[in-house]
Amino acid sequence: MLKTPLSRRNFMQRSTAFAAAVAAGAKFTTTPAHAAREKELNILCWEGYNSAQVLDPFRQDKGATVKAESLTNDPTMVNRLRAGETKIWDLINVNNPWARKIMAPEGLIKPLDRATFEPYFDKMMPAFKAPYKWAMDEKGEQLIGMAQRFGPYCFVVNTDKVSRKTAEDQGWNLWNDPANDKKYGVLESDDWNVFNICCIAGFDPFKVHNDDEVAKFTETAKRVFKGAKVVGDIATMNQSLVSGEIDFHLTGGTYSASPARADGAANIRGITPNSGPMEGGKGGIVWIEITSPVNNPELSPLATEFLKYVQDPKVAHTVAFAEGTFNPVAQMGNKECFDLFTKEELDAIQWDSLEEEVARSVEYDIVPDYDKLLDIMTAAKKEASAG
Repeated sequence: MLKTPLSRRNFMQRSTAFAAAVAAGAKFTTTPAHAAREKELNILCWEGYNSAQVLDPFRQDKGATVKAESLTNDPTMVNRLRAGETKIWDLINVNNPWARKIMAPEGLIKPLDRATFEPYFDKMMPAFKAPYKWAMDEKGEQLIGMAQRFGPYCFVVNTDKVSRKTAEDQGWNLWNDPANDKKYGVLESDDWNVFNICCIAGFDPFKVHNDDEVAKFTETAKRVFKGAKVVGDIATMNQSLVSGEIDFHLTGGTYSASPARADGAANIRGITPNSGPMEGGKGGIVWIEITSPVNNPELSPLATEFLKYVQDPKVAHTVAFAEGTFNPVAQMGNKECFDLFTKEELDAIQWDSLEEEVARSVEYDIVPDYDKLLDIMTAAKKEASAG
């Protein structure tokens, strides 16, 4: 999913304030304060779940006050919980590793009842069938969230300038060709930019990197930002692609290209390389969102009701095409949901190539030495903008 700048440093260090957090499997009991929250729900999420299109029918049906805040990176959301906001939020919606590897072990989220929620996975696309890895804790015992939106996220081209075949075959080496300087843009998305620069440098982002790799990352980051013609957000990138100002950009994919495609610019296409430096020789990365109940001592009972609500075929379709960006959803495995998508909507989310692109991708994960690489990349970006 697009994604925009990270600001958290030393993310992997557990907050002292939450060293004694309640275990992820802790249960909650109904108290007078909890009962008072039966008509209140607070959601911390990526854009889409905060859309009135998604929330208003739920508000009306439940007669509830539902507040949703959209942020633009996972670490910031997780750190909000670490800083004490478990008392505020009822649901958190982040990319796949954070629930399983960070929030569940730190006691920031609660498990769901497997008997109630696992049947929903049976109606999802085959890759999401229960027990789905990223929706389970690391022991594979507790269900810690529900899957919905997902998509490949690598880079985007204007196929009038760079053909899909050329882009898929050359992959990350597009950024290693000096002839492409000032022909591309960089979407400001710190975690994904770190991933991409590792790939351009020729090594797997999701492993601890040796000194030679760090040196190569440093050189590559400086070169990539120095050669960028445009650095900006999704709207800026799409406008620059459509106008012909740039030929391609990183980071990007279905998530970022879909608004332009939905507006009729079919020549703007997310690309997943045919090969790359990741495990198994894969060249792409796919993100999957997981939505989990927060370990709120007064958790609203509407949290689980909302998780059921967004599994409904019509609501899942609304989530896929909520205002902002457009994405595939796991619920498209249910024919009742899939049939709601028009030909134009399927084209906007590149349904024609989704299966093969996912097959060429590894799943979004946490970079072990992310802080070090982020510092290097940030310095490279500043150096390029100053020069």
